[in-house]
Amino acid sequence: MKRTLALLATCATALGLTTLAGPQAVAATGCKVDYTITSQWQGGFQAGVKVTNLGDPVSGWTLKWTWPDSGQKVTQGWNGTWSQSGSTVSATNLDWNRALATGGSADLGFTGTFTGSNPKPTAFTLNGVACTGSTGGDTPTDPGTPGTGTPLSVNGQLKVCGVNLCNQYNRPIQLRGMSTHGIQWFSKCYNSASLDALANNWKADLLRIAMYVQEQGYETDPAGFTSRVNSYVDMAEARGMYALIDFHTLTPGDPNYNIDRAKTFFASVAARNAAKKNVIYEIANEPNGVSWTAIKSYAEQVIPVIRAADPDAVVIVGTRGWSSLGVSDGSNETEVVNNPVNASNIMYAFHFYAASHKDNYRATVSRAAAKLPLFVTEFGTVSATGGGTLDRTSTTAWLDLLDQLKISYANWTYSDANESSAAFKPGTCDGSDYSSSGVLTESGALVKSRISTADNFPTS
Repeated sequence: MKRTLALLATCATALGLTTLAGPQAVAATGCKVDYTITSQWQGGFQAGVKVTNLGDPVSGWTLKWTWPDSGQKVTQGWNGTWSQSGSTVSATNLDWNRALATGGSADLGFTGTFTGSNPKPTAFTLNGVACTGSTGGDTPTDPGTPGTGTPLSVNGQLKVCGVNLCNQYNRPIQLRGMSTHGIQWFSKCYNSASLDALANNWKADLLRIAMYVQEQGYETDPAGFTSRVNSYVDMAEARGMYALIDFHTLTPGDPNYNIDRAKTFFASVAARNAAKKNVIYEIANEPNGVSWTAIKSYAEQVIPVIRAADPDAVVIVGTRGWSSLGVSDGSNETEVVNNPVNASNIMYAFHFYAASHKDNYRATVSRAAAKLPLFVTEFGTVSATGGGTLDRTSTTAWLDLLDQLKISYANWTYSDANESSAAFKPGTCDGSDYSSSGVLTESGALVKSRISTADNFPTS
């Protein structure tokens, strides 16, 4: 986690951005809109809007509709520039989602208020052309036959196929779960009761095990920390969850500093867990102050150590600029695209903190996801320090984007640390309740509401 890092350049918020060029016409075949009210409360609601272009490709678009009830108003939106005049609502693309290919879609969302019955709009236009495809969000695209059972029992051994994480049926999936805090500090948070809650109440697919190397971590007791990691792998497996073993390097930022420790650690855990189907390896948490070339060299030395014992498991490689694909260092994904790690069945890590990392980071992920297999092994709802106020709008925009792209993620953190990124209020881990609203922070409640929805993993 970037608790000690200086925040870099900020970017524009999802509201108030302007497009670089006017919208293009949409062919007469038109468009389709799926409008879904995702939650509603007294006088307020949240909705998702998916627009699909059924005409010629466009670069620049505006979606419009008119409310059936004059009391309905948009208060805040994401993934577009939102405005309202009278009863007419407009949502215009941002830079990173301006292109809509034929059959391409954009996922938007907003919160709003209402004074009447809050009916759904029934008529939409895209660049002035009526959307005559079905509306209402009641018939989503068939994702394949969903499996029943735990995430592990349904999906089995994972693999990378193209730019996706795929299950044993070679179908793209998204895992959603939580990251521990440093297990040297918060071991009391990881026990039978907390992992039962994570699997059964939170309905998480994944436990990320954050094993710090420095900061009173692995280097102080290699055998002890290795044993502890293995025990958490077993606990996750017993509950049908995947275990992401995180070699949590942060300071110093060059992973090569720890390369001998990495080889020793991964040789041990890979040999011990090779027969398991629930293990994913993250070989360097947040490289920083180091070139992509140096990170790539590290990966190409450590991955063969894992492969020698466990040839099938997915391996995740950290990226430059605290696993930002280089964005936090003023670069972007092209350095990885043009010089990828020489290994198969790998993915690349991306980390974000929603209050600090906004549209230019989301634009990078949107571009990179078409060329690189990405896994958000860590994200926070707050600032990159791990503290500050929860940014609900940016977090929602991020999670909507990750859902759209089927990018897996783990939230920082499943702990009761005294910081706003923690899921639990301080003192929670002294008890046995890890699910009720009374023990959750604002961040914990938001993230739990997202990851506890149905996975619908495809099996055909």
